[in-house]
Amino acid sequence: MLTINRFRKEYNSHVVLDIPMLRIAKGIHWLVGKNGSGKSTFFKALAGIIPFQGEILFESFKPSQVACKFLINYSEAEPKYPDFVSAKDILKFIAYTKKSPSGQLEQLVKHFGVDEYWENNVGTYSSGMLKKVSLVSGFLGKPELIILDEPFILVDAVSIDKLYEIIFQTHAQFGTSFFLSSHQDLLPEKLQIDSVLIVDNKSIVAK
Repeated sequence: MLTINRFRKEYNSHVVLDIPMLRIAKGIHWLVGKNGSGKSTFFKALAGIIPFQGEILFESFKPSQVACKFLINYSEAEPKYPDFVSAKDILKFIAYTKKSPSGQLEQLVKHFGVDEYWENNVGTYSSGMLKKVSLVSGFLGKPELIILDEPFILVDAVSIDKLYEIIFQTHAQFGTSFFLSSHQDLLPEKLQIDSVLIVDNKSIVAK
């Protein structure tokens, strides 16, 4: 699924990640690492949001290629949106750009309870409400990989259960792969993890 060669990312000459080579198969993968270890940096590079040195190939596509934008979805740990727009505006735009199947958006916002407030401006949202908007965006379209950065923070227990449920269903039905990062322990009875990837010492290794 994913091949990484000579990956390197620096901020102001400070090396954050330096990965000589890494291959990751399809499945559900859990990235573990302390704050500042480079988990979000890796996710953003894979999603094509930030530049980097080296090569990332996802199913033979590079993150910078348009085709890859439909294959990989990214949900941020702490999303930020303009205060003056509504979640409905944001998610409809994302659904359009991701070529979301008919009815998918409505199903997702109902699943996470976003439909209860999505016509209100984002400036009125709590952090948990914003997080659920980001989670909805992560599932729009027909991605082959969904990246969920700290998906279990900021949301309540009911939403966490709903997240476990939809990850399991999406993986089982479509074979979608997942990258998850979390400071919380994942519950094996609710989600089977295929591998644990340790982010440490400026690199990523399989446990």
